[in-house]
Amino acid sequence: MATPTIRQIRAYTVRGGGGDYHDQSGAHWIDDHVSTPMAKYPNYRASRRSFGINVLGSLVVEVEASDGTVGFAVTTGGEPAAWIVENHLARFIEGAKVTDIELMWDQMYNATLYYGRKGLVINTISGVDLALWDLLGKVRQEPVFHLLGGAVRDELQFYATGARPDLAKEMGFIGGKMALHHGPAEGEEGLRKNLEILTDMRAKVGPDFWLMQDCWMSLDVNYATKFATRAWHEAGLKWIEEALSPDDYWGYSELRRNLPRGMLCTTGEHEATRWGFRLLLDMNCCDIIQPDVGWCGGVTELIKISALADAHGVLVVPHGSSVYSYHFVITRHNSPFAEFLMMHPVPDQVVPMFTPLLLEEPVPTKGRLKLPETPGFGVRLNPECKLHRPYTH
Repeated sequence: MATPTIRQIRAYTVRGGGGDYHDQSGAHWIDDHVSTPMAKYPNYRASRRSFGINVLGSLVVEVEASDGTVGFAVTTGGEPAAWIVENHLARFIEGAKVTDIELMWDQMYNATLYYGRKGLVINTISGVDLALWDLLGKVRQEPVFHLLGGAVRDELQFYATGARPDLAKEMGFIGGKMALHHGPAEGEEGLRKNLEILTDMRAKVGPDFWLMQDCWMSLDVNYATKFATRAWHEAGLKWIEEALSPDDYWGYSELRRNLPRGMLCTTGEHEATRWGFRLLLDMNCCDIIQPDVGWCGGVTELIKISALADAHGVLVVPHGSSVYSYHFVITRHNSPFAEFLMMHPVPDQVVPMFTPLLLEEPVPTKGRLKLPETPGFGVRLNPECKLHRPYTH
């Protein structure tokens, strides 16, 4: 049988959750006084939506093969990303064999170097890449994790990110990560409040449950060092995550040296490509890297990032991204567990991360998940979510 080629690529936008999980309405823990780089401005401190964290919305990429098979993926990017797909990247996808994923990635990346390299453009390339892996899995009638070499363990185990690690413990997760609420601009009072929240949660979960703190790029080296040191001694904090600007490799290297022995420094959620992660690894910036497969370059690039990390003795625990990271983590020895974003507003129950956009999205039970053998990434688009195709080619 001849290998199918790609007949068409299409890019859609959709609002309300989905790939852009910050695109929430109403009260939600993910938007409740979380420390950010904008928190130094009082007007933008209480809500991340106030400074526009949800302005892009979700990007949905569909790729249709010559045999009629359709693959798709979702990520963040919205209308600007849809324009890039339809007006620039389509030429490298349409007409290519469904197996030529490495070639398509290289052409997309090099053709956008002059305005890309990171951020929105790599998000967009990631969405296309994930759709191509979904398509290949469906053409071959295999789950993506089979294409990546097969599972190295029977099931995934998870820690939970949300506002209630105590509830996460009851649900069977191995740990809980909270968002930091108060940044350096709120001074000693903010630092005290941060430590009070953490020590209160430690009292609720007991001494052995993992507690981690997500600082979302909002601290400086001195504040991060002071907070981490006290958090280690007062609350047994397991790791401090993304404490600094993703461009401050020198600061991360210093912070890691400053941390109490035994505490982990983690980052990489907003890093991209093997070259960005090479800097983190070569400069000994962290103990765990956390690439988001929907933002770092897709599965094709995550394979290379993971190999680099393995050679440096650094773990890879991808940021969120649901099935797109699950299919990767299950195939890698240096990815021993995964993150689950608790997208329920409280959160007091487990709901699919990309709700309501994806159907049949698997969720962990008692902190564990056995991946189904469904072709591709094993999910479908919810027909009740109205897609908009703002551009055509």
